[in-house]
Amino acid sequence: MLHTRHVTGRTDCSPSAPVAATIDFTALKARQQATWASGDFAVVGATLQVVSETLCEAVDLRAGSDVLDVACGHGNSALAAARRFCRARGVDFVPSLLERARARALAEHFEIDFTPGDAEALPFEDATFDCVLSTFGVMFAPRQELAATELLRVTKPGGRIALANWTPQGLIGDVFRVLSRFVPPPVGVPSPFVWGDEDELARLFADAGSVRTQRANFVFRYRSPEHWVDVFRTWYGPTRRAFEALDEPRRAELERALVEVLARANRATDGSLAAPGEYLEVVIEKR
Repeated sequence: MLHTRHVTGRTDCSPSAPVAATIDFTALKARQQATWASGDFAVVGATLQVVSETLCEAVDLRAGSDVLDVACGHGNSALAAARRFCRARGVDFVPSLLERARARALAEHFEIDFTPGDAEALPFEDATFDCVLSTFGVMFAPRQELAATELLRVTKPGGRIALANWTPQGLIGDVFRVLSRFVPPPVGVPSPFVWGDEDELARLFADAGSVRTQRANFVFRYRSPEHWVDVFRTWYGPTRRAFEALDEPRRAELERALVEVLARANRATDGSLAAPGEYLEVVIEKR
C-alpha cells in the first residue's frame, strides 16, 4: 500500500526513548564504526543490490542528476545511480567499505567519488544534490533527528530523498530483537527501526514537503536457515559482534534462536531459505 503525507508540523508520536543527553557519542560512534568494519559487509550487501536498483526507480531518478548515496557501504546505490547516467557520489565512515566501492566503480568504468564521512555531519555544502539515497544505511545513525536534518540540508529545493529502511515488524526487526536479548543495545539510543515506521518518518521529516512510503520485501535466499546464520555471524558486523560477546553455550543458544526466526519466515519447502524481509521504501520531496 502506498502512503503519502504532506507534513505541516512536528508530532509527538515517537514510542522510542529520547536520546540521553549523557551519552558519549564520540565513543558510541567509534564502537559503531568498529562493528561495521568487522567482518565484511560487502558479502551481505552484494545480495541487496536489487533494492538499490528498485529504489532508483521508485524515486524516478533522471540521467544527469547529482546524486549522493549516504552510508553507502560498498556502493550499491551510488552504482545504481551511475548506471542511470547520474553524477553519483558516496559517503561512509568505514574506510574498508569505501575501498570496495571504489574497486567496483573502477570495474564498471564509472567515475564515482567515494568520500569518508558521517551521516550526521555530511561533508557537503547546502543544496548540493538533486537526489539523496540511502539503502539500509542512514537508519543506523544514533542521532536520528540530526541525520534527517543533514539529508534535507544537502538536498536541493525541489529535490528528493529516497530511503530503504527495514521495518520493525519484518524479518530483520525480528533478528535484531533476538540479538538484543543476548547483547542489549546502548541505553537511551532510539531503535534504528524508527526509520521503518511511517509515523516516525513523518516526525523526522516534518520540515519536508511530503513523505511517500510503500512497504516492500527483499527475499533472503540462502542454502538454508543455518547457512544464513553462518554468513551473518561471519560477515555482518552486528551479528558477528553479538556472537563474539558470548561464551560458547550462549552462542549456541543465539544460533538456535536465529534459526527459529528464519524458519518461521521461510516460504521454501526444499530445505533452502527464501525468507521475505519487509522494508519501507520512502520518497521524500523537499520544499
